[in-house]
Amino acid sequence: MPTDEEFLSFNREVIAGFRANAGVVTQPDFPILLITTTGARTGRSTTTPVAYGVEGNRVFVVASKGGAPSHPAWFHNLRANPEVTVELGAGTYVARAVPVQGDERDRLYRLLAARVPALAAYGQHTSRVFPVVVLEGVPAPDRLGLP
Repeated sequence: MPTDEEFLSFNREVIAGFRANAGVVTQPDFPILLITTTGARTGRSTTTPVAYGVEGNRVFVVASKGGAPSHPAWFHNLRANPEVTVELGAGTYVARAVPVQGDERDRLYRLLAARVPALAAYGQHTSRVFPVVVLEGVPAPDRLGLP
């Protein structure tokens, strides 16, 4: 399991590459978007790269934190402040982050885990249930010309 500093360093590199290439990245090797949340305690904006999935016109993300035993900070932040900024491809969108539960959560998680095998592997490292969050207000990638 990487240290917090290793996570932060990796994320900074991914964010820089994402922004320099209009949302196209080669590392990691799955589709990502950037989510910017407002700190629940600090009020500071923080940007994090996350894998995303699509179901119909909905874009969603999973709060896996690489299988760590605790939820990622961005998930805690959006629960306190659900208005987030999402960068997808070359576009930037204001969205409302809505965690989903039960069968819907399970179905969306399976959809993304099938596309991102690392996500399924992360689940083997923890007993934590990874939250799934729908990003209301973000256009589906196919409407943006993304794969």
